[in-house]
Amino acid sequence: MNQPNQRGFRQAQGASPLAIRTKKSQLDTNTYTKLAMAQVWRKEWWYALIPFAIGLLPAVIWHSWWWLALAALLTLLYVLLRSAQITGVTQMEQSKALFERFSYEIDAKQIVMRLNEREGRALPWNMIGKAKRDAEGYLLWLQAPEMPAELKGWRLWVARTFETPMFLQLPLKIFNSPNDIKLFDSMLRRKNLLPAATGLGNGPASA
Repeated sequence: MNQPNQRGFRQAQGASPLAIRTKKSQLDTNTYTKLAMAQVWRKEWWYALIPFAIGLLPAVIWHSWWWLALAALLTLLYVLLRSAQITGVTQMEQSKALFERFSYEIDAKQIVMRLNEREGRALPWNMIGKAKRDAEGYLLWLQAPEMPAELKGWRLWVARTFETPMFLQLPLKIFNSPNDIKLFDSMLRRKNLLPAATGLGNGPASA
């Protein structure tokens, strides 16, 4: 499992004087779990068909309802294990930083996540894979990190396929003015993270 400290965070050097500065916000663990689960199962639901098919395979030769029960059990185990991988992020020490209370400083080069005036973590824009805006605010999904060179073959496939999603959540209420929201929308569009047709107001928009 890839942890937040492997995803391009670095020590903050200080944002531009023209940076957008927000109030503090904290990602709730239940919110993370709900959104990460939705992201994973929207993309990976069909993987659950693989253990189901494996469990039914013997039924081609030996006809029995037991094979259907085995297929259902294997599918359930897969779903539980994959879900546990996601929920486990909220319990791990390495993931603690993801759920701390931050304010944000956002400029054209980076997003600085500030614990206080002295402490902060900087995230370059090239580490943001996609963005979404809705009526409540923004989700910025992080790019998957580069895999270690020693990972090859099936282990590399597993690491890439079952990667755990990470994201930043920026509610609209943490922005200090409607103009800051418009500026952030414009910044996301220029970086092709939101479509060009996204509205500039406070209404909902989505990627």
